[in-house]
Amino acid sequence: MAKIIVFNNDTDRMESYYRGEAEPMPYNTNSTLKVREFRGSSKSNILWTTKRTMQSWNSQRYIFGSPIPVGFAFKRPYEGGHGNQSQHYAGTAFDVGQRLSSSERRRLWNSANNSGVWYYVEPISLTPTWVHFDKRFGSPACSTGGYPTIRRGSVSNYVLIAQDDLNTLGYRTGGLDRNIWFSYSNRCN
Repeated sequence: MAKIIVFNNDTDRMESYYRGEAEPMPYNTNSTLKVREFRGSSKSNILWTTKRTMQSWNSQRYIFGSPIPVGFAFKRPYEGGHGNQSQHYAGTAFDVGQRLSSSERRRLWNSANNSGVWYYVEPISLTPTWVHFDKRFGSPACSTGGYPTIRRGSVSNYVLIAQDDLNTLGYRTGGLDRNIWFSYSNRCN
């Protein structure tokens, strides 16, 4: 059983759900994205995402018109394997299509790139055996991209990343409560 925290972009509130591995993700239509697919190789029993990310997935699945094999979407920062500002840590990115033929992957990439539902679709040259798309939100703190700035009173899935990082480093943040009580500013490299 996984606890899934969803930032509802429409209400600016966090919502909590408890789902089994074979159950669909919250806000997922037609059971096209199961918890185990969203989790991928993550060992975490707490996952997070946004309502808009799930709505974009629903639209992408409808536009593509065929099942989309999901490698993974979510990773916690301490699980590694990605850059320090990966949208997988925010629960807003998907790496998909690994089991598709190259022509089907190209069709999937084209449908994602032309759909208008994703903020970013990684160029094919950077993802030769999968397709990456994400639904990051907010203005990045750095001109090179990354996460939006969070401040005291911020509520979002990006707050969860900051709390998770601080907890991992041994700081006491009160757990993953989705509300930031300290000042944090993203530094550009």
